[in-house]
Amino acid sequence: MTTTTSIFKVEDKFSQRAKNLTGSVIREILKVTERPDVISFAGGLPSPKGFPKKELLDAFTKVLTDNPESALQYGPTEGYRPLREWIAQDFAKRGVKVATEEVLIVSGSQQALDLIGKLFIDDDAKILVESPSYLGALQSFSVQNPRYDTVATDEYGIIAEDITPEKAADARFIYVLPNFQNPTGITMTLERRQALVETCAKYGLPIIEDDPYGELRFEGEHQPSLLDLGRQAGATVIRMGSFSKVLAPGLRIGFVVAPVDVINKLVQLKQATDLHTQTVSQMAIYEAVKDGFLYQHLPTVRELYRKQCGYMLDALSEHFPENCTWTKPTGGMFIWVSLPEQIDTTAILPQVVEQCKVAYVPGMPFYIDHDKAPKNNLRLSFVTVSEDKIRDGISKLGSFIKSL
Repeated sequence: MTTTTSIFKVEDKFSQRAKNLTGSVIREILKVTERPDVISFAGGLPSPKGFPKKELLDAFTKVLTDNPESALQYGPTEGYRPLREWIAQDFAKRGVKVATEEVLIVSGSQQALDLIGKLFIDDDAKILVESPSYLGALQSFSVQNPRYDTVATDEYGIIAEDITPEKAADARFIYVLPNFQNPTGITMTLERRQALVETCAKYGLPIIEDDPYGELRFEGEHQPSLLDLGRQAGATVIRMGSFSKVLAPGLRIGFVVAPVDVINKLVQLKQATDLHTQTVSQMAIYEAVKDGFLYQHLPTVRELYRKQCGYMLDALSEHFPENCTWTKPTGGMFIWVSLPEQIDTTAILPQVVEQCKVAYVPGMPFYIDHDKAPKNNLRLSFVTVSEDKIRDGISKLGSFIKSL
């Protein structure tokens, strides 16, 4: 029996969109940081110390003991109704009236980004983003081949005056992270939030509000959501939330709050994607949070993150050169560092990993135009590394930067 080798490759049959895909820079870096000798400030991973392991074990046990047939069965695309009702009631406690029909459960916030991209973006359709912006969102939206336009930001958040009539005219939406932004850690001020929703209401520009970190504020005053302010101003706000950062990311449960017409279309898209989000995790989360546990648990997580952030800020002040600057977040998981302009943080990363046994995420991938992006920024995550390793890693990184 003889075999023949085809001269054709299966890759030749891939769609153009598939050919355009690139891997996640952060995921590639994380492969390196799996080495036990590397201190990693790269991953945006919640601290396992904040996982409510006993409560989740009890919740899963109760669900699978009391109602296994439902927990292990297919469920409605919209999500487990008691959990959707709980989310709507939680918004009501904050003064934001949300109907259960305005809530969709999704398989993590990343699925919400994917569905929103499919809903709004055609080839070459314009969308507005902050600069820098969350890399996972840029990757997700880019599958739909949009045309990006950036809106200026500073230490107070997005600058609404930069959303000109020309910029807003044919844009499908603007994507923002108002609280402890990934990658910068910056929080948008109340004045900037009000200006943004008023501007978007005037131009009929939908706002995609991504808020996975909002409950992780460990300093300062809570700011109202864009959803709340937008409804007062007449703006359309589609808000994304997640249980990943407040309970555990492995549960893969997020949610979208939006007008019913938007939710109905997202439901149709989700039916074509995965039918529904896994039932057992939804039921277990509801069992865990329904009697107020989440808000008993969150102060512990916030205090943990406050200490971790303080350790890193102190170490940066002690060990980094004076011509470096960094953000001072009041919540969330990230610090954004700017080095002298001549230092390319992407180029030096392999040396840092090999010589210092330290890893970070270069800033360049968080910008739309990599060629024009600043090369001297980097993102540090402070939540998963012990105090001793934070001080040791920042000391080594600071010494390396001084040597340049």
